[in-house]
Amino acid sequence: MDRITIPRRQFLAATAAAAGTSLVGLPAWAKAAYPSKPVRFIVPFNPGGATDIVARVLAEAVSKKLGQPVIVENKAGASAMLGTDMVAKSAPDGYNVVVSLSTSLLINQFLYTKMAYNPQKDLLMLSLLASAPVTLVVHPSVPANNMKELLAWVKAHKGKVSYGSWGVGSYAHLGGAYMSKGMDADMTHVAYKGEAPMIQELIGGQLQLCFSSAQNTKPFIDSGRLKAIGVTGKSRMSVLPQLPTIYEQGVTDDAYAIAGFVGMALPAGTPKDVVDVLSAAIQEAAQDPKVKERIDGAGFLPVFSSPEGFAKTYAQAAPVWKSLIEVADARVD
Repeated sequence: MDRITIPRRQFLAATAAAAGTSLVGLPAWAKAAYPSKPVRFIVPFNPGGATDIVARVLAEAVSKKLGQPVIVENKAGASAMLGTDMVAKSAPDGYNVVVSLSTSLLINQFLYTKMAYNPQKDLLMLSLLASAPVTLVVHPSVPANNMKELLAWVKAHKGKVSYGSWGVGSYAHLGGAYMSKGMDADMTHVAYKGEAPMIQELIGGQLQLCFSSAQNTKPFIDSGRLKAIGVTGKSRMSVLPQLPTIYEQGVTDDAYAIAGFVGMALPAGTPKDVVDVLSAAIQEAAQDPKVKERIDGAGFLPVFSSPEGFAKTYAQAAPVWKSLIEVADARVD
């Protein structure tokens, strides 16, 4: 018997009709099985950073699972809110996914009095990708070798210590502000357009300390040009296994015990079947050794989760970040 080939669109229409439904009136993206075209991962930071690296290695792995190209686009600006807002306001069809830090997905809503989007209403949290602890490093001239010694030194040098960050609202800013206020140290905050210039200023002695990703600090820690004090969060980094967490050192403040995250989000209202397809592809990609290796290499800890798992982690972290901003008195009008 000859095989009869039915065009895909005709088959979908016939299936819908048989189910007593119609494709008429549905959005264009709902008329075809997902995905039927390339998917975009929007990274709200400049190319080359740790988040961008994670997005690109994940895009390659997810593309193989979806059978469609996954294109990474960088839309930096406004403390990562520009690219995140673009996804929040895009069609809820699964073709625009933001890959960002906790900064634009969680923290900024407590930091800024006005935002173009509400992450808890306008975004659907798809998956955690990694926990994002950072290192605390100082210029070699600082006579402190652990967190308690550093806090004592900062307190004894009120008004004479400068710390850097890669922008207002970043953990580097909030963690430094918290330290300054807790020690009544009146430290000076210097914001940079990225971690690289901040690290160069620290090496040059224009700053005394900063929090920064291991990707940027490890080469200088290894060469002795920077001194490592500790790691935020409660787990050591695989790339710096000998460096204890601040928590391990007996300084157990939530401000230092918490770590940011790298996560993915979709526009709110994205259909469950689309969410399920993407989530399954991400979970499969998580098993790829190359993906895990690149995440580890960026100084992150791989933590892939379901949307439900992400929502739970989000709910637990939100009040801690809100409190940190309040304590650090870092609210931005």
